[in-house]
Amino acid sequence: MTDVPPADDADARAPEDEAPLPDSPDAPGAPSGPGVPDGPGAPGALGAPGASGVPDRPGASGPSGVPDGPGAPGAPEGGGERAGAAGGRPFAHRPVLRDAVVELFEPVPPGIVVDATVGGGGHAEALLDAHPHLGVVGLDQDPDALAAAGVRLARFGDRVTLVRTRFDRFATVLDDLGHEGASGALFDLGVSSPQLDRPERGFSFRGEGPLDMRMDPSRPMSAADLVNGADERELAALLRGLGDERHAGRIARAIVAARPLTTTTQLAEVVRDAVPAPARRRGGHPARRTFQALRIAVNEELAILPATIDDAIDELVAGGRCLVLAYHSGEDRIVKDRFRHAATGGWTGPSHLPVPPGVTPTVRLLRPGAIKPSAAEIAENPRAEAARLRAVEKLPLQEVA
Repeated sequence: MTDVPPADDADARAPEDEAPLPDSPDAPGAPSGPGVPDGPGAPGALGAPGASGVPDRPGASGPSGVPDGPGAPGAPEGGGERAGAAGGRPFAHRPVLRDAVVELFEPVPPGIVVDATVGGGGHAEALLDAHPHLGVVGLDQDPDALAAAGVRLARFGDRVTLVRTRFDRFATVLDDLGHEGASGALFDLGVSSPQLDRPERGFSFRGEGPLDMRMDPSRPMSAADLVNGADERELAALLRGLGDERHAGRIARAIVAARPLTTTTQLAEVVRDAVPAPARRRGGHPARRTFQALRIAVNEELAILPATIDDAIDELVAGGRCLVLAYHSGEDRIVKDRFRHAATGGWTGPSHLPVPPGVTPTVRLLRPGAIKPSAAEIAENPRAEAARLRAVEKLPLQEVA
């Protein structure tokens, strides 16, 4: 999910510093279902527009129509892109590779597209505008993002259902809503620009804020818990494995020696001082990889991704498509692996040999490599540079059998 704001703050998706990302738009009209009842991580739905575009429901806060659930802060009131903006800052969202996403979903059968990382609703809005045969179920664990999406997508009425939950509940949400399969699935991975640009969320090393980094503020473990609770070996392994940090050992030792650390700037300074001087002068901010690794660990981003992609493919109807936007190598490796597994039926033999009898692929790759942003898009939105879009289409049953 990459968004608009300043190109100087990047998150795990950008080639330098933290790579900031765009948000995701979905797809238009399709069967609607009742909202998911309030419960752990699974609040309500957008319905037919009322005075504010979304009807009030018991427990719903503000115009987003996303009800509060256990641990779910109420959605801030406001309008337009400011809805859901903490401290009055807009949750502005510029979807990356928007036109490619819209085009790839054009041939899918009528039904719903699950935007598993709906964010501010950028991709969802584009899909709903372009494809009247589609509806959108939007998932997100960030209450600010859902509030913004609720306002942005309210004009589509019951073509949109929003659920506050993590995307690994993909199949459960479809079941709860009574949908027998999906015409599409969209994942726009990583952190969004609005999250990066709000120091109080703790995602960026550039602004003073608490060491938080939780996409869902109700989750129990924050980055501060990890930084101050893990031992040196655990920290080094985490930085090396999730951040590809070459100086993981030095940084881990410095963190342990400096504890307790409570703010983003404290951590950034410790990391900067631990990295050898020559390395500080290249490759962006020295703390970029450390912040990326901590964010991924806190939110279990890579841990839940493989099984969720498999679930999404399983839930697709014949001719349905699954699209994933990834922004760093760890994400993209997982996407390629799961798509390849589905496209080969699990066949691990040499790629130049035919798939043997008895092996049943469930999807076809829509193209051999990834779709990348154009030079024009990167010039307009530098945070899009690291994006890689991959897509598969579910095969009909007779081709699978």
